[in-house]
Amino acid sequence: MAYNQKKAFFYAGMAVFFWSTVATVFKIALRHLDPFNLVMYASFTSFVALFLIVLVKGKLGQLQTFTKKDFGNSMLLGFLSPFLYYIILFRAYSLLPAQVAQPLNMIWPIVLVFLSIPFLKQKIGISSFIALFISFAGVFLISSQGDVFHPGKSDPFGVLLAVGSSLIWSLFFIFNVRDKRDEELKLLLNFFFSTVFIVLLNMVRGNFVIPGFEGIAAAIYIGLFEMGITFLFWLKAMSLSKSSDKISNLVYLAPFISLIFIHYFLGEEIHRTTIFGLILIISGIIFQKVRSHN
Repeated sequence: MAYNQKKAFFYAGMAVFFWSTVATVFKIALRHLDPFNLVMYASFTSFVALFLIVLVKGKLGQLQTFTKKDFGNSMLLGFLSPFLYYIILFRAYSLLPAQVAQPLNMIWPIVLVFLSIPFLKQKIGISSFIALFISFAGVFLISSQGDVFHPGKSDPFGVLLAVGSSLIWSLFFIFNVRDKRDEELKLLLNFFFSTVFIVLLNMVRGNFVIPGFEGIAAAIYIGLFEMGITFLFWLKAMSLSKSSDKISNLVYLAPFISLIFIHYFLGEEIHRTTIFGLILIISGIIFQKVRSHN
């Protein structure tokens, strides 16, 4: 594929824009649906969208070449994300303001470094611990919700879930990177198995909710622009760019743009501690990234 930097920035910009909106849409959707039903509708939406994309591209027949091990891997990946990851993340959003839950979830690149020790047999240096300290200082600031000297305003369980979701995503990332199959086909199977898992779970719970228009519209939006299609925009941008760094750094704009949507559409007053905490989290991630390349 020929490089096209303008198109790369276009697709990356689309991805960043949609990722910037989803924290707001999460909160809107959770007014109408519990986390389990929201995962169900959003996961099914992603599955349908990806099925159509794979069908139009003529890739559907390639599934016949997958082995039992491939389908087993897809079951594991689908269980980790979207099934488990989004149940935990949506539960965190149901307990926390969006401006708290959204940045706390961003520490996954730091968590990923530490998980690489047992899973990828990598060694880490003191810089990784410094990066972890910087990012968790940001977590403390954000959790204080504007009152650093009297922390504890945020629901502790919600904070634990938001931070813990980064652990699930990091595990998913490690297993997904090691799986060299076609990304679109992997995603399709992930969402298929996730949908099966969440439907079965809701059957056991005996709690199927049919929301009104606003709830279902928000769930469909999440399925399309958080879970599924936006990731393909990002992959497209990375493939068209001459340098992945030119594109990958753009993702750090998303949480700051997200605060604008959170303020104007959810009416949350954005605390200074949220902004400074977010800067610390991203600084820790960038510090780790720069040191790892030295």
